[in-house]
Amino acid sequence: MAIPIWLFSVLSIIIFFPVAIGIVIVEKPAFGIAQLAFIAGSAMLHLGYFLLLQTGYRKGDLSLVYPTARATGPVLSTSFAVLFLGETVTPLMAAGAAIVIFGVLMLTGGIRRRADNLSASLLFGLGAGFLIGSYTAWDAYAVSALLVPPLLLDYVSSVGRAVLLAPVANRNRALVRRHWREHRSGVVVIAIFNPLAYILVLYALTFTPVAYVAPMREVSVLLTVLAGSLLLGEGRLRPRLFWAAVILSGMTLLVTA
Repeated sequence: MAIPIWLFSVLSIIIFFPVAIGIVIVEKPAFGIAQLAFIAGSAMLHLGYFLLLQTGYRKGDLSLVYPTARATGPVLSTSFAVLFLGETVTPLMAAGAAIVIFGVLMLTGGIRRRADNLSASLLFGLGAGFLIGSYTAWDAYAVSALLVPPLLLDYVSSVGRAVLLAPVANRNRALVRRHWREHRSGVVVIAIFNPLAYILVLYALTFTPVAYVAPMREVSVLLTVLAGSLLLGEGRLRPRLFWAAVILSGMTLLVTA
């Protein structure tokens, strides 16, 4: 579970190293105790998210775990932004959040479905969503208030993951080599696009409130539902697509409020 995370984190460090050095030279960012503390906290939150999400994929359905996490994430991000960053929420934004929560409930089977059939997917999804909300608000403060350069914040997070997971990778060197041999192209793609996507989000957070940025990231919900139902054969495509669309409508309200 931790091996793929370690692999793409190490590769991201190598790929983005020249850009990170360039930002340090050109921008000359100041790193005090507060900046260093938030960078370390961000690394821990992101590592926890990756590990929990990977476990959720093993224990539950992809098309339930990931949409649940990505749908609850913006609601929690907005809540944390209101509580800790001083942002405001309008009634229309609250309505959008309610629609998102209802859509998540129905996407995972609704109240009529037996709890033991969905508990793993739902709990892992909610746990990952909590971490999404936490690291989004945390990182927003780091890049907007503490002026940590977005790329450096994500880069150091990759370094932190690589260092913390290094003992696991060292104990499983044969598995590392096999995973790299069999999944090299996938690891390279993730190593490039996973950091790049989040760096763009961080740059948006430097000038845009969390309540607007966080929901816009969740367009991936529909794509994930399609992947889980079509590529992994998890079935129930039509109802899952319907409730994923409901979730996206709630996100639209959050953004346009």
